[in-house]
Amino acid sequence: MPRPPKWRCIRSMPGVTYFKPAGIPTTELEEVQLSFEEAEAIRLKDLEGWEQEQCAQSMKISRTTFHRVLGSARVKIADALLNGKAIRIEGGNYGVASQRYRCNNDSQEWQVPFDAMKGEPPQVCPTCNSSDISPVPPGFGRGRHRGRRREDT
Repeated sequence: MPRPPKWRCIRSMPGVTYFKPAGIPTTELEEVQLSFEEAEAIRLKDLEGWEQEQCAQSMKISRTTFHRVLGSARVKIADALLNGKAIRIEGGNYGVASQRYRCNNDSQEWQVPFDAMKGEPPQVCPTCNSSDISPVPPGFGRGRHRGRRREDT
């Protein structure tokens, strides 16, 4: 039985998750699915210009894993660009660098870093110990933060 994939730390979620060639109806397009960790690898290496070691450390994965993720992303993007396919960014095994939570009892908000979220999300408010807590949805609260996600793909 293969071991489960290690979660990758994502520091920046893309604002747009769908791209398509101009002039072709969406119903007539094939799609290429780019995972969030593949998009992060492209952002760090190709957009930010970081060295591979820095990128791997940022995503909390090995250099060889980073190289494999980056290579997969580049092949998918080249396929879409050269063969007129749409690109959909979704899914993968990733956690966001930090997540905000809100207590529904006392409205207290707090941030939980990626490393602390590896096990389980918080179960109680650190101020009042209420279990009535929820993640702050993306785009709400202070700043843009997205919760860690795991989708089996």
